[in-house]
Amino acid sequence: MSDYGFFLSFNNQEEVFRFPVNPERIDVKDSGEGKSYTVAGLGEVNAILYPKLTEISFESFFPGRMYPFVHLGSDQVPKLPIDYVNTIKGWMESRRPVRFVMTGLVPDPLSGTDGKNVVRAMKSFGINMAASIESFNWNTMSGSPEDIEFSITLKRYVFYGARKVVPVKDKKAAAVKKKDRPDDRKKPTSYTVAKGDSLWSIAQKLLGSGSRHADIQKLNGIKDHEVRKLAVGRVLKIP
Repeated sequence: MSDYGFFLSFNNQEEVFRFPVNPERIDVKDSGEGKSYTVAGLGEVNAILYPKLTEISFESFFPGRMYPFVHLGSDQVPKLPIDYVNTIKGWMESRRPVRFVMTGLVPDPLSGTDGKNVVRAMKSFGINMAASIESFNWNTMSGSPEDIEFSITLKRYVFYGARKVVPVKDKKAAAVKKKDRPDDRKKPTSYTVAKGDSLWSIAQKLLGSGSRHADIQKLNGIKDHEVRKLAVGRVLKIP
């Protein structure tokens, strides 16, 4: 007996849903990127390179009515099949990564005994990864037109960006700091001025550097005499 669930979320879990019907199987594809070369005197050799990004694919369906095996989300409110479809399509159109989570409990094969009976302990397992939605195909079922069948393929997403190169002066400076989990939230495109705000503090908070206050000033057409006293409640566009 096992219990597991599949979840898909977007924008640091601001939007999340659980797949209502667990798939019968999932396919996980991990492969290498090796290349072969012919070397004089040695013959063919194989160069092992970085592995390719993990791909996960599975098939299931979105139910149009409550079957005994349907899993509801945390709000315990059933959704229409087309709502799931539109949500996934919207996430794909955003060109932002999603987060795929598979989690559950299964019997531990190393369970012991209490002297008389077998103790069936449970162990947890799971997958938690940022991913891009590579493909999403769906169709209505002929026998149950209210249900929607689908297949989906996800590929592991690696966050990347330009990094500033710092000259190494000693071994301590060369130590690599532990990375925080990448922030996959969308950046705000507007901001409402609150009491005590300044363009510098807004730029520092939203753009990571107060020196970018001039970008906000220019984008919003703020005159120099307005900079010192921003109107509370004013909505600013953020570059």
